Amino acid sequence: MKTISVISPAYNEVENVRECYERLRRIFAEKLPEYRLEHIFADNASTDGTVEILREIAAADPTVKLVLNARNFGPFRSLFNGLRYATGDAVVVFMPVDLQDPPELIPEFVRYWEQGIEVVAGARANREETWLLRTCRSIFYQIVNSLSDFEITPNVGEFQLIDRKVWQAVMEHDDHYPYVRGIIASVGFKRLIVPYTWAARKRGLSKNNLPRLIDQALNGIFSFTNAPMRFCIYAGFALAAICIAYAIFATISFLLVPDLAPRGTATIIVSLFFLSGLQLAFIGMLGEYVTSIHSQVRRGPLVVERERINIDDKSANP
Repeated sequence: MKTISVISPAYNEVENVRECYERLRRIFAEKLPEYRLEHIFADNASTDGTVEILREIAAADPTVKLVLNARNFGPFRSLFNGLRYATGDAVVVFMPVDLQDPPELIPEFVRYWEQGIEVVAGARANREETWLLRTCRSIFYQIVNSLSDFEITPNVGEFQLIDRKVWQAVMEHDDHYPYVRGIIASVGFKRLIVPYTWAARKRGLSKNNLPRLIDQALNGIFSFTNAPMRFCIYAGFALAAICIAYAIFATISFLLVPDLAPRGTATIIVSLFFLSGLQLAFIGMLGEYVTSIHSQVRRGPLVVERERINIDDKSANP
């Protein structure tokens, strides 16, 4: 019997975690009885009783694997670390505990996978969210796809089913802050997009607030392209050319028509603050890359685990 692994990161989801487990079990029993479900929960040091519920579930069901982090390492690190323990022939990379991505699509994903599709990705064609968030997401995908050398399909998140060989290619990445959807897109393979409606959260509070979404967006941009630094180089040369042209114009004007020559401190002040602002922005971009390099070369652990349950040490993948 083939196995489908499903990864579910969790953080303070006491209201949703049991329903996620039971709903997924029911779907596999009714729609995918020929497959074994391996459900891996990666808890990010929840403090609301989520861990206690997960312990009960894992104690009653040995096919449920549980990874307990020592602290909150963020959704991407926790998700990628949970992926390491997947042993299935195919892997559902991300099944949110809040069920905003519908688990009922997993049987359809599996059927496409059986036909030879190696990456079956869900695309959030309709989102039950505010206009502002939809606009920000659209701008983000336009920026990333215009700067990178491969395409991240708009509205495609981590809710994807990938073949075992795709999983192996993804696991070869050694990234201190893995942008999982970008990694999957970068490795290639035969891909199919399945649109669906992203439901609004019914219980509990979303952990993806605006600062966290901005952090994820910047991670996606700086992880897969050097275009920001290339833009700084081009902008620097362009500003230098403009300054030289302006200096030539000012000199000629002063010599030929003194009344037309720029005067006063206003021009100097505006130019100074404009150029200083650009320099700070460029230094900030450079700092993002330096910080990323610094974190990578320190070679610290992606996640520090407090405990593993129903996981054989031999099944851990580097």
